[in-house]
Amino acid sequence: MANLTRREFGVSLASGVAGLKPLIRDDKLKPSIIAGVRIGVQSYTFRKFTIDKMIAAMTSIGLSYVELWDGHLNPMKTTDAGFREAKKKFDDAGIAVGAYCVNFPAAANDEYLDRGFNGAILLGAKVMTSSVRKPITPRLDQWCRKYKMKLGLHNHWFGEKWYKGDRTAEFETPRDFKDALSGASQYLSINLDIGHFHAAGFDPVAFFTEHHSRIVSLHLKDRDRDEERSHRRFGKGATPIVDVLKAASKLKFEYVANIEYELEPDDPTDAVRESFQYLKQKFA
Repeated sequence: MANLTRREFGVSLASGVAGLKPLIRDDKLKPSIIAGVRIGVQSYTFRKFTIDKMIAAMTSIGLSYVELWDGHLNPMKTTDAGFREAKKKFDDAGIAVGAYCVNFPAAANDEYLDRGFNGAILLGAKVMTSSVRKPITPRLDQWCRKYKMKLGLHNHWFGEKWYKGDRTAEFETPRDFKDALSGASQYLSINLDIGHFHAAGFDPVAFFTEHHSRIVSLHLKDRDRDEERSHRRFGKGATPIVDVLKAASKLKFEYVANIEYELEPDDPTDAVRESFQYLKQKFA
């Protein structure tokens, strides 16, 4: 038999064992960058997956950035060692934790805030994101300055029938962001969900172009023009995803644009793969 390299031997061995996990790669993922913009996934997309299963799905798709949601790694239930272990799993796969998403409750105490911000540092995340109520934002700004960590406030669309948000206390409009950031440090920032923003009747391209210096994460989703602003697979709805990414490319956006797919929660892998392919085709 001809001499085999270690990689060839690994392929040969794995191909002969049916029903086991996919072959372990010797090489890590290549950076998932399109037109100079880092493309990742918000891990809420894989909310019914374990971290290990999500990493396998991301590897099969080719996504090398993740915004890690606290449903996958709760700061109050995770030790420092647990954060380091999670980081190693992502590092070993070639996936960077671009942001850590902790949705702090309004009554979060100092320990909760410290655990969240410390977790982001242990994960190697450059920024944090959070869906929160407005009254906690001054405290978040204090912790941002304490840890020198940028945190993006996340917006929703309050037209969702299932969503029980409070327009007076949460984020939906450009004015909501403006009021929250007025007088705040440079660390308090925006996590712009372009699907929700467009569904609410606002122009995400214009807003991103004007405020990109305060935006530290983009959530990419496609929502339609119907009354429900239904979620669609990429390219099937009305959200100007491609135009936002063109603006991000032109403005050399330094953070990650994360696919957040809310349909098919049991297994969104094919839909996320299709979304990523759609973006690559549009910028081919």
